[in-house]
Amino acid sequence: MLDQPIARIEQLRVEFQTKDGPVVGVEDVSFEINPGETVCIVGESGSGKSVSSLSLMRLVEFGGGRIAGGRLLFDRRKGGEIDLAQTDQDLMRTIRGNEIGMIFQEPMTALNPVFTVGRQLTEGLRLHRGMSRRQAEARALELLKQVRIPEAERRLKQYPHELSGGMRQRVVIAMALACEPRLLIADEPTTALDVTIQAEILALMDRLKRETGTAVMFITHDMAVVAQMADRVVVMYRGNKVEESTVEQIFEAPQHEYTKALLAAVPKLGEMRGKAAPEPMKLMGVEGQKIAPIPGGEDALLTVKNLTTRFAVKGGFFRRTVAHVHAVEDLSFTLNRGRTLSLVGESGCGKSTAGRSILRLVEPLSGSVDIGGTDIMALNQGQLREARRDMQMIFQDPFASLNPQMQLMDQVSEPMRNFGIASGSEIADRVAMLFDRVHLPRSFMRRFPHEMSGGQRQRIAIARALALNPKLIIADEAVSALDVSVQAQVLNLMMELQADLGLSYLFISHDMAVVERVSHDVGVMYLGRIVEMGPRAAVFEDPQHPYTRALIKAVPIADPRQRKSEKDLDFKPIPSPIHPVGHVPEPSLYRAVGPGHYVLTTDSGY
Repeated sequence: MLDQPIARIEQLRVEFQTKDGPVVGVEDVSFEINPGETVCIVGESGSGKSVSSLSLMRLVEFGGGRIAGGRLLFDRRKGGEIDLAQTDQDLMRTIRGNEIGMIFQEPMTALNPVFTVGRQLTEGLRLHRGMSRRQAEARALELLKQVRIPEAERRLKQYPHELSGGMRQRVVIAMALACEPRLLIADEPTTALDVTIQAEILALMDRLKRETGTAVMFITHDMAVVAQMADRVVVMYRGNKVEESTVEQIFEAPQHEYTKALLAAVPKLGEMRGKAAPEPMKLMGVEGQKIAPIPGGEDALLTVKNLTTRFAVKGGFFRRTVAHVHAVEDLSFTLNRGRTLSLVGESGCGKSTAGRSILRLVEPLSGSVDIGGTDIMALNQGQLREARRDMQMIFQDPFASLNPQMQLMDQVSEPMRNFGIASGSEIADRVAMLFDRVHLPRSFMRRFPHEMSGGQRQRIAIARALALNPKLIIADEAVSALDVSVQAQVLNLMMELQADLGLSYLFISHDMAVVERVSHDVGVMYLGRIVEMGPRAAVFEDPQHPYTRALIKAVPIADPRQRKSEKDLDFKPIPSPIHPVGHVPEPSLYRAVGPGHYVLTTDSGY
């Protein structure tokens, strides 16, 4: 029976016990996965997609869940079909890792920090396959080469913390593939990764699937990744399957309203061609939307010149400075009032450090920062506190930037109290108005952060940033942790506020499609320098620097007919930003290639 599905999920129901009684995580879900096929399970946080995969691995019991109904049929290589829902945990131990492999979302928590990479790779092989140490080590080396890890012999002796995020994720993939499983479950395996590493890992998984004939169950909320990977798509919403079809059918003729809304919320690279200014996205089922371009002003608000930030690396017996991390190197740009300048690049390129250096949350080594005529670098602590009224920051993780013990109303009013802007009933009125501005009901004012979803928390962070009427907002990966539809709503909110209040945004992101949607101007960063800078249309439609081209080429497009193959991707490994103490880098020199469009001529290392 070659055409028999490897796994069949039939009417699965999963319940979680809570103090308030049982909560249904998955209500009624059925689908099957055939050999050599990739089935993508799509949906937003809380739709039950991860719970389905944990049930198939029978790991859901360890998280307080219980399979309350349905069958999980799995076709073992030898021994025929069994129902995993009824299997005891001893037999599950032999199946897990051996016949069903799993790649988890967060590679650092999936790896054991106290064992070397080699030890963790060989463990499953020796346990399930009964290999000797030498055989297992040879196979581990082969696996690392298969997932294209450079200097594989050295990596076997290293610990997880010595590897970058992309490398760790490759090790996790190698571990999942070690015993050549019949079914591979990948739970959001690329969410935390940069575009370039994501592109490589998706191409790698696709190639390995073709070579080994493994069936893949791929869980994600990123529709562009679905277009890149899927053969069939299962759309989940609130614990139920709402639609299932081939990938072309889902993208070209979605049937269910939820699928349509999900696709409408995905910013697609190339959508903004021919548009002079950014404009909000049209969202399904949203009444009274303002869709008008945001032209922005002509006069400069923020001028940064030759900004350099380095961090000391200490070592030796006396903890002396032995080297420096050149995080931001000779950075210069201008941001006008009412406009958005985006800084894009991969992890470690210095974009977040640049944002923090401008607010002096990190002290720069040299350079000048001018906001509305105030020289930020020349201020003492008291003056800097006063100047921060004009510049606010929205952080990547709203839960970490909110106080878990304070009501939301107090968190939003705190900046006004600190600066003595308003008092008593005036504060309450202003907070209520800010809640209206960020489209949150006033009844939420007495809630605490843990009672809100991720998108709602991010709105509170925006309301708090607006409390002092700032001129500049630095948004550091402000939407990267959010689901697609929530991300679209938050982006639209930010653009609406920009149009109404004339805000200027320094938007820091690694998501090229989002950047294309919101930006007036774009700066591409690589190893602490801006390698290309210019108006959005110029940078996206006529990229000049090889790194910009590679970055744009790597972005998956939400169209299954425009898939990328592994040979399209050509990335060089990023050199280290750590240099010895006496190292003097060259200054950044640029040549103009168009109106306001500049390309770095100094050797950027790419």
